[in-house]
Order: sequence, then structure tokens, then C-alpha cells
Amino acid sequence: MDSNSPSRRDFLKTTAVTGTASLLATGNYAYAQGSGKLKVGLVGCGGRGTGAAAQALNADPGAVLTAVGDVYQSQISNSLTALRGEAAIADRVQVAADHAFVGLDAYLKVLESGVDVVLLTSPPGFRPLHIKAAVAAGKHIFAEKPMGTDAAGVRMALEATREAKAKKLAFVAGFCWRYDYPRRELFRRIHDGAIGQVRHIHSTYLTGPVKPMPPASDRPAGMSDTEWQIKNWYNFVWLSGDGLVEQACHSVDKILWAMKDVPPLRCVGTGGRVNNNHEGNIYDHIDVFYEWADGTRATMAQRQIPNCQHNDNSDYIAGSKGFGNIRGGFVEIQNENKWRYNGQAPNMYQVEHNEFFASIRKGMPLNDGERMARSTLAGLMGRMAAYSGQEITWEHMLKSQENLFPANPDWNAPLAIAPMAIPGKYTVL
Repeated sequence: MDSNSPSRRDFLKTTAVTGTASLLATGNYAYAQGSGKLKVGLVGCGGRGTGAAAQALNADPGAVLTAVGDVYQSQISNSLTALRGEAAIADRVQVAADHAFVGLDAYLKVLESGVDVVLLTSPPGFRPLHIKAAVAAGKHIFAEKPMGTDAAGVRMALEATREAKAKKLAFVAGFCWRYDYPRRELFRRIHDGAIGQVRHIHSTYLTGPVKPMPPASDRPAGMSDTEWQIKNWYNFVWLSGDGLVEQACHSVDKILWAMKDVPPLRCVGTGGRVNNNHEGNIYDHIDVFYEWADGTRATMAQRQIPNCQHNDNSDYIAGSKGFGNIRGGFVEIQNENKWRYNGQAPNMYQVEHNEFFASIRKGMPLNDGERMARSTLAGLMGRMAAYSGQEITWEHMLKSQENLFPANPDWNAPLAIAPMAIPGKYTVL
């Protein structure tokens, strides 16, 4: 298959998912007792997926990468070359040619290949579909953040993670700061009352564009709408969720962490786009103002604009007796007994995989599903408020019918690009 020519098969294939579930959900977890191979499959072979695969293999000496899937053969080739170039794990990259699957249905083939663990790192728009299929197939799951790009998809994925818990399957979310030692200690202290009652949180994620949208003139002749949008996935809401949901959701997750994962009561937001995005339809800045039932407030400032003179990724937590700060590489508490973290700080990406695989081996599987859904919905709530100019409540998010995923996508069929949201005109579903 040509390196840039994905499979033309319809990737939804509901009947295939059903068949996969009946074949693979065997409930055999003998490897969880601490011996034998754990066959790992990777869905989404970009930079984050390649990193996740390396961390998975480094986490467990019995982990072996046996299957991969992506829409581009070139992505697969680059990923496997990189993984085989790491001496510590090279001999456990055991992906045969017939286990490197190309196409929008590649995730199904990875699930059918006999893997025990699957790493889901495709663009977030696909996450609910992939999570649901992986749980039905009886796999342990690492899923990158966020859980989805609309409320309907997140709720579908959440139900699947609840099923995963019932099946005793591990489900670990890519909200990596939850696995960071310094931040764990900070939030432990805050929850133990080090700064008193939390009154206000301010988080920033001010940076440049992640994947700038190229002009339409760069689109190769004959490239379908679907391929063009997936190739530039970050710039389309149905695929990325917007910058607030795809990238700054880490900050939203930390806001909820500070609030002991109690969701906000309501929020309002502002945002827009100041730079030309060609055909894309995401904003390049959003500010959100969250409120809780007890009157606590949180503000979230997100920006992805080039050539700005100041970037910042910080968190400021104000309490009745002091402050908790995450800024400039420092994690600290300012109160009458000042504290700054100076302990061990291993790579948080590696820690999340270490704990993921350890939980499988112990037969005590982790499940991050509830908080992953909660933090994703809070991010979506902020986006919806900024897009619409309306106040959005948590109750609305639990019932929202917003569903951005194309009903019947086809690799070669036309796929209209939704217009960029305009506050005051955007329909809240």
C-alpha cells in the first residue's frame, strides 16, 4: 500500500465491533499474576503514540509490542524505526508485517490481533469509538487525553470505562500530571488543609500554535475532505476539540484536582480567533470562568497565538490560609510554614505506565475513567460557553446532545467543514 494511501474501508463497521467483542472478551487474566508476556497494541503512531509505546515497554520487562495501526503507513514506519532504535526495548518491538495495519479501521484489526493491552493515541475525536471497542474486546487500555470532543462521545466512553471496571480491566488516562510526584504532594497537602479552604484557582496555558493550519493551496490534488481534515486534525473541532479541550485540558484537570474532583456548577467564557486559520474552525484563545456551588471560582486562560512575548503554564490556588503555586518549575505552598517540593521527580509519562502495568500484574487494575470524563466534560463546558456566549451548567453537560462526529464518514466522500462558532449565533444542544 502506498505510504500515504489509507484503507478505503468504512471504519465504523458496527458489526465488526460486535464480532470482535464476542471473540475476544474471554476474561482470561492469568498474566495479571506477574508472569508471562503482555502483548501490547498501539493505535495512532504519531509522536505521542510512539512515546507511549516506549514507556509501555520500559514499564514492564514482559511487555512486547506486537501490533500497530494508523491511517498512514509512513507514520507506522517512522514509529517502528524510532522504537527499534532504543536499545533497552528494541528486542521487544516484535511487530510482524502482517500486524502493521493501515486505515481508519486499523484499530479493529489491532484489537483482533491478540493483544492484551492497547494504547489509544489517535486524535481525540476517535477516542470514544476506540475506547468502546477496546472495552468490548476485553483489553487493558491506556487512553490519551481528552476522552472525546463532544458530550455525547464522552458519555459513551464513560459508560465503557464503567464496563471496564466490572470486567476488571485497567483503564489509565493520559492526564499525566496526576502521575507527577511534585504535584501529587502539593495537592495532597492542599486537600489536607495546608492552605485552608480553596477559594479561587487561576490556571494559564499560554503558548503558540500546536499544528498551524496550512493554506488550501497546500492541499494535494485529489485529497479527500476526510483525509485533509485528519491530516490537519488539530485545526478541526470534531477531531481535536479545540485547543482548550486538547491541550489546556491539563489545566482544567488540575483545577478539578484542586476541587477534589467536584465538578463546577456553571461557567461562562469568552474567546475567538485573531489569526488566519485558513479552513480550520478552532479558536486560538479562550478564557473560562467557572463557579462551584459553594461560591468558589476558577479562571482558565488558554491561548495558542504565534509570536507573543510571554508564554505561561502555571496554576495559582488561593485558600483561606495561604496559597499553592505551580510556576516556573516550582511546586510550592505559601503560608506561615512555607514549603517547596524538593523530592524525587521521575518522568510523569513513565510513572503513569509503570503504575498502569503494575496494576495489571497485581490483578488490581487502575481505572481513571470517572475523572477523565469529568475533566474532559469541564473542558467541553468551557468551550461551549465561549463558542455560544451563554452560561453553561454542569447539568446541561450531563444531558447535552452535542455530537460532532460525522455520522457516516468515508475516506473518499465529501465532508463539509463546519463554520467557526460565533457567540450569539452558535446553537447549544
